[in-house]
Amino acid sequence: MPTPITIHGIKNCDTMKKARAWLDSHGVAHAFHDYKTAGIDAATLQAWAKKVGWETLLNRSGTTFRKLPDGDKEGLTEARALALMQAQPSMIKRPVLALGDRLLVGFDAAAYQDAIASLPRD
Repeated sequence: MPTPITIHGIKNCDTMKKARAWLDSHGVAHAFHDYKTAGIDAATLQAWAKKVGWETLLNRSGTTFRKLPDGDKEGLTEARALALMQAQPSMIKRPVLALGDRLLVGFDAAAYQDAIASLPRD
C-alpha cells in the first residue's frame, strides 16, 4: 500500500497553492487538511513539535502572529506556542506535508522531490 500523503494548511495561502500545484503536476495523490475550517487537534500539534520543533512550526512572519500583543509574543514556551497555534491555526507555518513518518514544513520543490522519491513503492 502506498504511503498516505496529507498536506495541511489553508486553502487561500499562496504557498499552499504552489505546493498543491507541485504535487498535482507530479501526479502525487494526496489528501488536503484545511486547518482553518477543520481545525487541528492538540495531539497532532504535539507530535509535529516533537518531530520538527515548535519553533519550526510557528509562523512568526504571518499577520496573525504579528498582530498578537507583545506580551503574548515574548518569552514563548512550547506549551504556549502550541496553544496559540491550536487556537489560531493561521499561526502554523504552511504547508505541513505528512508522508508517513516524515514531515516537511514549508514548501521547497527540491525537498518535496527528494521526499517523494524516497517513498516506498508498491
